[in-house]
Amino acid sequence: MYQSQLLDAYKKAQNYTQDKQIARDLNVQPSRISEMRKGARYISDSEAVFLAEKSGIEPEIALLGCHADRNDNPTIKAHWESIAKKFNGLGLSGISMVCGGLALMISSPAKALSQCALCILC
Repeated sequence: MYQSQLLDAYKKAQNYTQDKQIARDLNVQPSRISEMRKGARYISDSEAVFLAEKSGIEPEIALLGCHADRNDNPTIKAHWESIAKKFNGLGLSGISMVCGGLALMISSPAKALSQCALCILC
């Protein structure tokens, strides 16, 4: 479960000893952190980014891991985990390129192709 690892990384980075300290930083009840660790509640995207940035983890990787945790379908969960592993190996530049490409594809497919061609040429 990635979100538990993310909570542990944040706890270590902040030199915290208790989960209630994390809860205070996230502005949630301490019981919420326990629910996150048990998988009964999931870390939101904004919480994942906050924890990642304060832990020295790339937010993109944290988001991918948290989305993998949220999915109950084992096949889809495996795909999310595979994506996270691939992009973790590529580093930040690879993730940024993929995220930018996805954003371009969503906004306008024709423009995306021209932008991708320009990126490849550069």
